[in-house]
Amino acid sequence: MHQIRQKSPFEFTGGNISLDFANTVDNRTSHNPQELLTDYTRLLRWGEESGVITRKTAEKLSALADNRADQTRTALRDAVQLRDAIYDVFSAVANHRAIPATQLATINRAVQNASDHAQLVHASRQFTWHWISPDQHLDSILWPLARAAADLLTSDDLALVRQCASETCAWLFVDRTKNHRRRWCDMRICGNRDKARRYYQRQKKA
Repeated sequence: MHQIRQKSPFEFTGGNISLDFANTVDNRTSHNPQELLTDYTRLLRWGEESGVITRKTAEKLSALADNRADQTRTALRDAVQLRDAIYDVFSAVANHRAIPATQLATINRAVQNASDHAQLVHASRQFTWHWISPDQHLDSILWPLARAAADLLTSDDLALVRQCASETCAWLFVDRTKNHRRRWCDMRICGNRDKARRYYQRQKKA
């Protein structure tokens, strides 16, 4: 009998996997932010849903985690630290603030670690990056995320990084709209909430 999987708590609206990863805190700038990466299982689920790791790799890492409690806690802690570093650096970019050096250093360490597990592979007349044995390393989910963050930081798309205009959301995204005036991480959620709030305020004044 197949186990029924609950509705995913994750959204993928960032336009870049590193920003989607940074957005794994709901209502980040509110008085009651909600952590979505509550345990290593949640981290693996995010990785699988985002396409960062395959289901097969997620299953092997889950089995590996069962026997390595301390290492699993360390992997989750490192994931949250990298997540928050990515958020802080790109939030600074989006708001034209000074880049926090300690958070950039965290990203650099993750990029270096990822490089230690990567190799170039030639197939079908193309070169691609290949991760070495990701199903044997509890932190392997962070490798492609670190690289994605580094690639975005060094790309022309960096100028298109925005922060959701919602006062409590503040999720990050790459604005690839034609006029580059996107304000919300998701119009269906934060955009509609803002419209409802403004409507309520107009009715109250009336």
